[in-house]
Amino acid sequence: MIYFDNSATTKAHKDIIDTFVLVNEKYWANPASIHEFGHQTNELLQTARTQVADVIKTAKEKVYFTSGGTESNNLAIFGLANKYKHRGNHVLISAIEHPSVLESAKELQLQGFNVEFIPVNKEGFISLDSIQSLLRPDTVLVSVMHVNNETGAIQPINEIATLIKSKSRAVFHMDAVQSFGKLVVNFEEQQVDAITISSHKIHGLKGSGVLVLKGSTEITPILYGGGQEFGVRSGTTSVPLAVCTAKTIRLANSNLEKNSMIMKSMTDDIVTFLQTFSSIKIISPEIRAPHIVSFSVRGVKGEVFINGLQKEDVIVSTSSACSSKQTKTSHVLKAMHLEDDYIKGVIRLSFSHLNSEEEVQQFKKIFTKVMNVIKGD
Repeated sequence: MIYFDNSATTKAHKDIIDTFVLVNEKYWANPASIHEFGHQTNELLQTARTQVADVIKTAKEKVYFTSGGTESNNLAIFGLANKYKHRGNHVLISAIEHPSVLESAKELQLQGFNVEFIPVNKEGFISLDSIQSLLRPDTVLVSVMHVNNETGAIQPINEIATLIKSKSRAVFHMDAVQSFGKLVVNFEEQQVDAITISSHKIHGLKGSGVLVLKGSTEITPILYGGGQEFGVRSGTTSVPLAVCTAKTIRLANSNLEKNSMIMKSMTDDIVTFLQTFSSIKIISPEIRAPHIVSFSVRGVKGEVFINGLQKEDVIVSTSSACSSKQTKTSHVLKAMHLEDDYIKGVIRLSFSHLNSEEEVQQFKKIFTKVMNVIKGD
């Protein structure tokens, strides 16, 4: 099987799985317990927290372990908006965010916040002119994803941050689920206030991730109970998942440059190959993450190609995994004003450093075969 759907999820590294089993076997005490076993388990938890903080360049008290990207994004949107609502009630969200951000923003509207959505251009990039015109003195929160999960477009985060600081006191949240492990992500590189990371996108375990805050940034909890995670996320912390999350983040960060080069080489090769077909339009912009190539076949539904490739043991996606089983058109493609001839035929290839050049060459042969059957090209 050739697996080119790594933006949906990645295969967990064996050493991450081994670590999860080991910690479950040796450190299964509740880290909040006052006995020595609980203390030892808590020390392991705090070591994991420190390791994440060191990578992201913040204090360990600003690292909150969560169940993954969706929870981290919900915590960021609700927690930051409510924490700083004394500054105003205006919230800006980009039009191409993940549903975990968009749906949270819509709920904020029901709670009385004035939420506006930042448009993007035809390449999927945030319009800096639009964000400048939308920013107000009472803007309290801006949320923009670093890399779009459907197109791979890399947003101009620091340019946006400069605009935010010039016109408001808003906190800036960046969803880095698709960028961490492919691009440098930390509070020194990006001038943001909050970062979301998900483990299973970088060869870690599902059901785990982090929300990390910068410096003096504070947040209001959305879960209440025993006050775990510094009172921000109540509930007994899964130490095995936290340890594995920290290890996954460290591994992805330490091999970042090498892995990114591997993925970029493969996706560049794929783009060159796809451009030879007259009926194919490359959706991903030139300024894209190294692991994603999105394209469309004119006049053919993406599902047709998905099924054709799957019969040849090639696994790809139509768009984001969250919406690929739904019949509605992607909100990202709508925001980009993609032409009707192409909007239903979008296919996303997403790579891992574990993919190989041999798989790329095999994909070319298989895709050409499928293309000839479906389109006669």
